[in-house]
Amino acid sequence: MSDLLERLRGRGWRMTSQRRVVVEVLDGDHVHLTADEVHARAVQWLPEIARATVYNTLGELVALGEVVEVSVQGRAKRFDPNAHHPHQHLVCSDCGVIRDVHVTGTPAELPPDERFGFTVSEVEITYRGLCPSCASDPRPC
Repeated sequence: MSDLLERLRGRGWRMTSQRRVVVEVLDGDHVHLTADEVHARAVQWLPEIARATVYNTLGELVALGEVVEVSVQGRAKRFDPNAHHPHQHLVCSDCGVIRDVHVTGTPAELPPDERFGFTVSEVEITYRGLCPSCASDPRPC
């Protein structure tokens, strides 16, 4: 059973067949699918699942804090089921593929004169570069 499915069962979340398929599609390492990608995969397991059901289920999972929305500049929003495992993201600047990275250590401290009075509660770091496929592609950008 996936970590996400286990957490949802522990919360007593009503598990319909449609919800279960969405959760199962999100299972795995480095999963950062768009809502349309979740729907396309869910249809393979449950052909009658509606796009609206997928969108509503993803919205509920985000509201519960069980899935995190990941926004990559200029690209469709993606959904990350690793909401309870602290990590950063590595993003390909060309194709947009996202990988979870688990960097140990403390993130850079924001100097007091750069906080503008904010009390910092969390830090998000995104590493950007080219994935091996894009780095080896000889086509011009």
